[in-house]
Order: sequence, then C-alpha cells, then structure tokens
Amino acid sequence: MDALKIVCVGGGLGAPTVMAGLRAYTSDITGLIAVTDSGRSTGKVRIALDVPAPGDIRNALTVLAEGDPVLARLFNHRFETDKSEDLNGMAFGNLFLAALTQQEGSFLVAVEEASRLLKLRGRVLPVTLYNTHLCAELTDGTVVETEVSVRATGKAPIERVFLKDAHVAATPGSVEAIASADLITLGPGSLYTTLCACLLVPDIARAIANADGLVVYVANTTRQPGQTDTLTLSDHVRAAQDYLGGSGLDAVLVNDDPPPAHLRDHYAEKGLGLLDPTAEELDRIRELGVRPVTAPIIDKWSGPRDLWLKQDTIRHDPERVARALVDLVEQSRRPALRAL
Repeated sequence: MDALKIVCVGGGLGAPTVMAGLRAYTSDITGLIAVTDSGRSTGKVRIALDVPAPGDIRNALTVLAEGDPVLARLFNHRFETDKSEDLNGMAFGNLFLAALTQQEGSFLVAVEEASRLLKLRGRVLPVTLYNTHLCAELTDGTVVETEVSVRATGKAPIERVFLKDAHVAATPGSVEAIASADLITLGPGSLYTTLCACLLVPDIARAIANADGLVVYVANTTRQPGQTDTLTLSDHVRAAQDYLGGSGLDAVLVNDDPPPAHLRDHYAEKGLGLLDPTAEELDRIRELGVRPVTAPIIDKWSGPRDLWLKQDTIRHDPERVARALVDLVEQSRRPALRAL
C-alpha cells in the first residue's frame, strides 16, 4: 500500500490516541485539533494571554514527538504548588505555546515552532486561529457560553452548539490536508465540546463532507455526564453527521470487545453508561447511511486513570484502533471483483 495520508480531527485525549496508533503506519498524519477548551490551566492561559486554547494542541504535539523525550515530558509537566492557585496544575506546554505566540505574533507560528523543536512525526494544526468560545442552547431555551459551561453537569440537555463568533475560518493548510487525505478520522472524545466544536468551523465541515478519502467516526465507549447522558450510540452518529451538514460520514468504528465487569461497573457508578453496539443500534446507524464497523478497539487491561480535573472513561487502545482503521482503508482500496 502507498504511504497513507491521514487527518485526525478532534482533541482532548481521543484524537491523540488515534494518532499515537497510526504513527506506526505513516508519517503523513495531520492532527486538526480543537481550540475552544476553557477549563483548567488552558482556560487560565486563554484569559491571561488572549490565545486560542493550547491544551489539546499540547497533547497532540507530544504524541507525535520524536525529539528529546525530556522536552516532550516537560511539555506535559504540571506545576504543583500550594502558593499560587493560578500556577498550581498549570501545564508547562500551555505556557510555552502562549509565550511563543507572544514572541512570534502568531499562534500558528508558535505551533509550527513547537513542532520543529519536538521533531514531530506528522503535523499538528489548530482547526482555527480564532480565539472563539463554544456556546450551547439547551432544551429549556437557556444559552450557556464557554466550553466549561457547555459540558457542565446538572443542566438541561444540549439542543445545539455553536461558536460565539460568526465567520470563523479554518487554519491555512487544514482544508488542503483533508482534501488530499486517504483517511479522515473523527473522535473519539467529547461529542459536543470536542468533535462538534471542530465541525462548527464551516470550512472544516464542508471539506470533510466533500472529501474523497474515507471518513470514519471512532465512536465513544460510554455516555458522558453533562453532554450525552441520554444519547445512544446511533444518536452520537446522527449528531456527527448533522454537524457535517447531513452527509459525508462513511463509517463508524465501534468497539465489540466487552470491557471487564469491574471497569463497566466503575464507570457506571460515575454516570458513564456503556454504549453497547446492539443489533438495533447498528441497524439505526445503517438507516443513517453510515456503515457500522465493529472491532475490538478498547484497552481492557489498564485500570481507571486519575486525570487532573478531567473525566476518565473506558479508553481506546492506540494499536487496536490503528489496525482496525488501516484494515478499513485497505478494504476500500481493493478493486471490486468482477462478476463472471
């Protein structure tokens, strides 16, 4: 097979997981990463220094880094101090990207310079350079602003999400990367605050919907309190398709390897119910015009993670996800057998 050209759309810990697995198959990976996070240390940097959210960019950069491992670890280092509320928990890489932005006068140049220093196997781009915020209209008519409010628990369900600023443009090079890709992956990760946040950039959604490459949504393993409390697996697919403009999604990759009972029970207690790929749900996905593909793609062997102010879930295994995705591309490239 020719060298794969891959674009991974998303953020958080999801898209970097996919990127981490796929880097074994190609160096032509472009991560198109969300920049609307407003919580934790990322939110503090955005408020203080007026830059797009650097946290998810930082995660993606370190996943593809092939330079000095000390520098990669330093990017993910979080300060621990009881003497400064603002500095406690701050990721060094977020400050580094903000400092480069001030020095170079461009967030894009900052990401490019960080990529050079980390010697990336691939490329990372923010989906937009606009320092905008995610908003949501809830089913009770309430409108909430900023990502941390959109994902908050204890509110009415999300009706729709939108960006605070109109006419937000895609980062230069992102649309071209999508157009030339053999494979475009969406997710996994927070449905509204990560995946849909990326698709709210019109040029990105339009390019994916019109792409010649295979477009695959890597489905989440569980529901997420505050965002998808009542949504089914097919509801997730429907939302992804909707924010693409109603078409363009070719397949959804769904885990069919049941997690061990202790993991299922642990996350269920926290409100993260498993998204089971029942026959009925798979039929509903087909009715949406999307092909469901089931494969063993979760990490069943690692226990729950203690994430700093982040919500843990049953995670995807990078190698298993990558193998399933590459198999899908290989199948799509095979010539159809001619009937005799």
